[in-house]
Amino acid sequence: QVQLVESGGGLVQAGGSLRLSCAASERTFSRYAMGWFRQAPGKEREFVAVISWNGYTTYTDSVKGRFTISRDNAKNTVYLQMNSLKPEDTAVYYCAASPGYGTKEYEYDYWGQGTQVTVSS
Repeated sequence: QVQLVESGGGLVQAGGSLRLSCAASERTFSRYAMGWFRQAPGKEREFVAVISWNGYTTYTDSVKGRFTISRDNAKNTVYLQMNSLKPEDTAVYYCAASPGYGTKEYEYDYWGQGTQVTVSS
């Protein structure tokens, strides 16, 4: 069982930055691909970014060039650096762990509780 705990959310003005962190309990963290998803009010949860165990990354088009996903396997932690934030980035952000590598929710076995990001205009 992998437990994931997100942190770093908050309120920021448009154009600002936030860095989300997700700490994992599992010693075998480095074997999992780690993803970030988000869910805005009234919308379905959507894929944001994923990083493989060895650092390969994929992003959804709307965040390319603004968000950066990274991981520190020694600290069992994955990060999401979010720059040039827009009001449409407002959502609850979730990290998740997958034994494979993908952009679909069903590919992920473990989920955090989420952290709120609010971007004001």
